[in-house]
Amino acid sequence: MRFISQIAGRYALQRLTGALALCAALILASASTAAAQSISIVSDAETESMLRDYADPILRVAGLEPSAVKIHLVNDRRLNAFVAEGQQMFYNTGLITIVDSPLELIGVMAHEIGHMAGGHLVQRREHIGQLQAPMIASMILGVGAIAAGQPDAGMALILGGQHLAERGFFAYTRSQESSADQAGASYLQRAGISGKGMLDLFASMRDQEMLSAERQDPFARSHPMSAARFSALETRVKASPYFERELPASEIHRFKMVQAKLHGFLDEPNTTFNRYPSSDNSDYARYARAVAYHRTGALSEALTEIDPLLASDPKNPYIHEVKGQILFESGRIEEAVTSYRQSVELKPEDSQLHLGLGRALLGRDGEENARAAIPHLLTGTRGAAQPFGFYQLSIAYGRLDDIGMAELATAQYYNALGRIKQSKMHAARALKNLRQGSPEWLQAQDLAIQADPAERG
Repeated sequence: MRFISQIAGRYALQRLTGALALCAALILASASTAAAQSISIVSDAETESMLRDYADPILRVAGLEPSAVKIHLVNDRRLNAFVAEGQQMFYNTGLITIVDSPLELIGVMAHEIGHMAGGHLVQRREHIGQLQAPMIASMILGVGAIAAGQPDAGMALILGGQHLAERGFFAYTRSQESSADQAGASYLQRAGISGKGMLDLFASMRDQEMLSAERQDPFARSHPMSAARFSALETRVKASPYFERELPASEIHRFKMVQAKLHGFLDEPNTTFNRYPSSDNSDYARYARAVAYHRTGALSEALTEIDPLLASDPKNPYIHEVKGQILFESGRIEEAVTSYRQSVELKPEDSQLHLGLGRALLGRDGEENARAAIPHLLTGTRGAAQPFGFYQLSIAYGRLDDIGMAELATAQYYNALGRIKQSKMHAARALKNLRQGSPEWLQAQDLAIQADPAERG
């Protein structure tokens, strides 16, 4: 698992949420407020592979091309998920660790895909634009009335305009949420998946509404579940011929392994040991404890937990990957290379496994290892904004004294983080050291001339 620096503004401006306040001051300041927000992205090959396997069948029946939809993992303990423009899907780690079953997670995915396929994000922004004009007009009239010595009438105009806008907005979002429910339920049925998990999770959201706003999960706040909405969803889901269909035991095991891994990496080690005591010899308990022991520096204990997992499931690429990470971060580079290489051999199509092997090869000295690492790092970064991979590439090219490619990789690194000013600076340096007209030169040129949102103001 890799932690990526916080990404500000680029996604926050686009996130789909029902928690927008429609007073004029917030509307006029919405762009600057959102740009100041940030989300923390983490990257984990196993978790993202599972999310992709769950999402792709639903995306297909929704008429969306799975390869065009990007899935991101957000390091946030709260139960939440959202979509953004550009066919971006975001899932909190808290959502994955809190839900009780894969079907609940799949239900959330189906709902969010309902928003994406329905174009709700664009529609909502357009609707907000339609509400702004009359609300701002009422504000102007209200301010004029106050200036004319009629403060009561002026405040009534201002508050009345805000109230009407809020009512219009929330009525509209409730309609969109119900639409996403029904679309999601339809997609699940077309994909032959039970909607029971969706129903179970949304039923629990009704209990969330009894809590104060600060104690509610963000998903419950942005997806208010009225009795009528739940009843309509229940009718639709239970009508599916697949309602009673269960997932195979292997899928439940896979889900619990991912949950355990996330707990191991993201919770305090003592919390993990309490959650998965030594008396629990299940695979997922060993997985969590292996990671927790590694985080405390107890290498021997970590290997004692993970080796039995490999003995029972030697063809699991992700257990090999975790062992590789444990060994690499403990300074046992040669053994780490072996583990990472096994993970890549077992699942060569997983780009993130190539990134791990590339990093491990760079852990060795010498130009030969830098050259060996580059193909894996290029595979890991192809078609993806991978700050980690671009950073490793800059190191590899730097060892080979290939200044142009090192500067290009550095420009790509900053671009992936949304730091456009730094990206353009390094891209300009790359252009001076790359053959004009080459594919790499063209990549650097694109980065050098890109618009910086901060410069646009």
